[in-house]
Amino acid sequence: MKDITELFHTKYPLIQGGMANVATHQLAAAVSNAGGLGLIGCGGWDTDRVREEIRKTKELTDKPFGVNIMLMSPYAQALTDLVIEEGVSVVTTGAGNPNPYIEKWHEAGITVIPVVPSVALARRVVRGGADAVVVEGTEAGGHIGELSTFALVPQVADAVDVPVVAAGGIADYRGVDAAFALGAKGIQVGTVLLASKECPVHENYKQKIIKAKDTDTIVTGRETKAPVRVLKNKMAKKYMQLSREGVDLETLERMTLGSLSKAVEEGDVDQGSFMAGQISGLIKELRPVEDILDSLFTNSRFFKEIHS
Repeated sequence: MKDITELFHTKYPLIQGGMANVATHQLAAAVSNAGGLGLIGCGGWDTDRVREEIRKTKELTDKPFGVNIMLMSPYAQALTDLVIEEGVSVVTTGAGNPNPYIEKWHEAGITVIPVVPSVALARRVVRGGADAVVVEGTEAGGHIGELSTFALVPQVADAVDVPVVAAGGIADYRGVDAAFALGAKGIQVGTVLLASKECPVHENYKQKIIKAKDTDTIVTGRETKAPVRVLKNKMAKKYMQLSREGVDLETLERMTLGSLSKAVEEGDVDQGSFMAGQISGLIKELRPVEDILDSLFTNSRFFKEIHS
């Protein structure tokens, strides 16, 4: 089984989360330059925007980087071809089954790493040819599954014969060591990078992460079968109240329309959707990406043993 750093051609076995509206060329390039695998998060962007982000990333780094494609996006089909046209080296996927695209990506020399919330899906994508899997626990921010990282990672590691990358609840070297102890070969982080100097989100977003306590996240959207972990604010609390009262799904969905942009671009502390993981309570300062990545691995016992 290949080491993750061999698979990615990176210094550290780390993937940056493909956070929609957040994972732009600025953050992707900063992570790649710092020794990880930076990602452009396509979210709902069209092909023109994604092409622009890829080319801007190439201007800022000569290191490997990848693209995260949400397969539920209306542009997903076109994006599967775009990453080939633009010579992207790694693709991660979410919100769907990537198996129909894996063969053509492999023919183009692209490494394929689906994000999975269960053993069953991990087995399915590996049978389809996935080179590795990101196993994301419910501790993570944004769209989540139900199983915890601690329970899910070892079960997937036992079930598949490709490298497992642990995601959800990792923000310092202790999380790295825990992930390796559970059977992972690398990590994916998102929330800790929201509190980086290079992250292109509004300052209010960063401050909400830094000021968060251990109990400051909440999961909305379980009623719509699309659970999302966010930091508590007026909008999230109102959403939960209305859902308990049995308000129809259409009304609930209207409440959240454009709320991520309100958080990322406007810093609207009341009505924005501040997606973040449970690990927010551990993050206490704003740091450069390079410092964050170095601190994750220089004190990691497992990483030192593997790379000594």
